[in-house]
Amino acid sequence: MGAEAVTKRVLVSEELAESGLESMRAAGLEVDVRLGLSPEELVAAVPGAAAIVIRSATQVTAEVLEAGTDLVVVGRAGIGLDNVDVAAATKRGVMVVNAPQSNVLSAAEQTIALMLAQARNIPQADADLKAGQWNRSRWAGVELYGKTLGILGLGRVGVLVAQRCNAFGMHLVAFDPYVSKDRAHQLGVELVPTLEELFGMSDFLTIHLPKTKETMGLIDADLLAKSKPGLRLVNTARGGIVEESVLAAAIEAGQIAGAAIDVFAAEPTTESPLFGLPTVVVTPHLGASTVEAQDKAGQTIAEQVVLALRGEFVPFAVNLAATEANATVQPFLPLAERLGRLFTGLAGGIVDTLEVGYEGQIADYDCRVLTLGVLKGVLGPIVDEPVSFVNAPQLAESRGLTVRETKLTSVRDYVNLIELRGVHAGRETHVAGTLYGKQAAPRIVGIDDHIVDVPPSSHMLIVRNADVPGMIGKVTTILGDAEVNVDDMDVGKTAEGQAALMAISTRSAVPGEVVDAVRRQDGVYDARAIELDEGAG
Repeated sequence: MGAEAVTKRVLVSEELAESGLESMRAAGLEVDVRLGLSPEELVAAVPGAAAIVIRSATQVTAEVLEAGTDLVVVGRAGIGLDNVDVAAATKRGVMVVNAPQSNVLSAAEQTIALMLAQARNIPQADADLKAGQWNRSRWAGVELYGKTLGILGLGRVGVLVAQRCNAFGMHLVAFDPYVSKDRAHQLGVELVPTLEELFGMSDFLTIHLPKTKETMGLIDADLLAKSKPGLRLVNTARGGIVEESVLAAAIEAGQIAGAAIDVFAAEPTTESPLFGLPTVVVTPHLGASTVEAQDKAGQTIAEQVVLALRGEFVPFAVNLAATEANATVQPFLPLAERLGRLFTGLAGGIVDTLEVGYEGQIADYDCRVLTLGVLKGVLGPIVDEPVSFVNAPQLAESRGLTVRETKLTSVRDYVNLIELRGVHAGRETHVAGTLYGKQAAPRIVGIDDHIVDVPPSSHMLIVRNADVPGMIGKVTTILGDAEVNVDDMDVGKTAEGQAALMAISTRSAVPGEVVDAVRRQDGVYDARAIELDEGAG
């Protein structure tokens, strides 16, 4: 390390494992630990820092990034990046890195611990005995052996939980439309086709979903009412996926036997309708709170920061892959990622093989980084960790997704075209896009083999409908009554000229109840609201 590296300052704004701090110091970096900074103090402290290392509390906003004129890298000692404005960082050329595998084991073990604690009433019996009460009969529990465990989400943590619960002799079932049957079979897990079926057959159910607009409030009163009587629910994923008030009501009514909850809609919190129920076990978001997880997170993020400041390859960078792309290919990266997100929204599940085709001039170039961008878009809405250009292939493999890239240098209808195809549940999904004109404006030009021409806006509504008069008026009237502004719209035509698809760009996200209203219209086969930007809506 030369003298230049010694002068580089790393601002650490939250508690970090000492091993991580020492690793950065050993690399010749000045480690400036300042805990408990207010947002204003953070803005004042960041100028001159080459890196900032955070955990979950510090908000790295566009204002912070603007003040950090010397910033090279933002390091999050953990998985989630909800508190980092990744888009603003990318625009400023600031790398964002995380520690995606640091706490998965701890989170899985916390799930098992809570499941056992709930099944055997361990916290309640402990409290009684310490209060001088010997209540053996009151706190009789249930065994895990022979019970059906429902796993909602087969990501990294869900898989680890499955492996461990298999040792208990539990029957494992799961709902995750983005995992292939072959992959589930390898894990000894039976996939079920619907969420309702999962709840209806499970004795225990554990949640391992990312926090998205679609998953917030997913487990509501209707779903709990359809559950197997006596279900015991565990949530170590994200608060808000389970509506705490309706879960409490279902427990009080006897439909749900109990719950074990580590995460809450508002954190920190000391109040919840669940806290007063005797069959509920709660912990204050301890999933990653182990010595080992904190050590791994601190050490991993330190290694990433050192590599970034040395200008070397950074394995866990979640942005800036555009620097690896040829100048001709580079402008297509945002389009590739948005096409991937659109594809996932339309398919509604994992395809066995994702065909990524490139036509025209770009087919003469190395398009692998574009395929990574497509994968980032395909997987981003459905996995429980940030997807990067580095981890996307591994995440695709873990879900049984095969990617096949094809190229065609001859031109058909467009100078350049990116096209995605795949089959899920017997139905083919297809999307295509290009860059148009001197401004290289992105356009979606194909959806399910219908010819369209719309910009890929943040919020989109795709409607499949009968080719009969009046359909456009029905759909737009519903949107208008709900005060959803339409920014752009195109009626897709098949090669035979039939208009049976609407691609609508809206100014704001289309609420679920509005989508349901569109679906209920005579002549509408399906309607899907899709967010094409990470965090949109």
